[in-house]
Amino acid sequence: MMAGGQWRRRWLARRAPPGPLADYLAIPFPAPGSDCREVEFLALDLETTGLDPARDEIISMGLVPLRGGRLELGQGLGLPVRPEGAVGADSVAIHGLTDTAVAGGESLASAMGELLERLAGRVLLAHYAPFELAFLDRACRAVYGGRFAAAVVDTQWLEHRHRQRRGQPVRAADLRLDAVRGAWGLPPHRAHDALADAVAAGELFLAQWADRAGGGRLPLKAVLSPARAARR
Repeated sequence: MMAGGQWRRRWLARRAPPGPLADYLAIPFPAPGSDCREVEFLALDLETTGLDPARDEIISMGLVPLRGGRLELGQGLGLPVRPEGAVGADSVAIHGLTDTAVAGGESLASAMGELLERLAGRVLLAHYAPFELAFLDRACRAVYGGRFAAAVVDTQWLEHRHRQRRGQPVRAADLRLDAVRGAWGLPPHRAHDALADAVAAGELFLAQWADRAGGGRLPLKAVLSPARAARR
């Protein structure tokens, strides 16, 4: 499944005002039957001023392409985003991004244009994708007056399914990115840094992919998530 399939993409494309969002939606998502080795992904992480997309803002994006079963680290991008309001002390305590640190960042419109250009024709890859989807949808409505849609792989959802299939308990704490990485034998990473988190999610997906594929073909539909934007 997809967070808005091809039909929804086409429907939204017809209604999107001319510009980056319409251009992005005009490009088909990868076919669900495609071999993952032939699909391009974009690992994404967002840092925000809080958890509520209705009032909080994106202040950093981490973007890393994944192609042919390899993370293209040299093409990764950490993009600070300048918010309209203050970051807030509680948020700074989590990710360390102060008002000064993001003051020279890109505008939301510029950052979204960069993201949509890089995501076009690719699958969005994230850990707990509903969070990213909610903020991206809110940003698209604010910047372009249209709605966001994407083909999505959610590494947290894949881990949830993996544990269910094995009859293992599924606890919220065990589904956090570092906890899941540890379960797959991956090392700790620098959490709450958008680029580092995007890389971490990409590495986790490669481990999950290898386990599912066993060295053979893995159709994209086997890992596509039904994720939709988190509603708060």
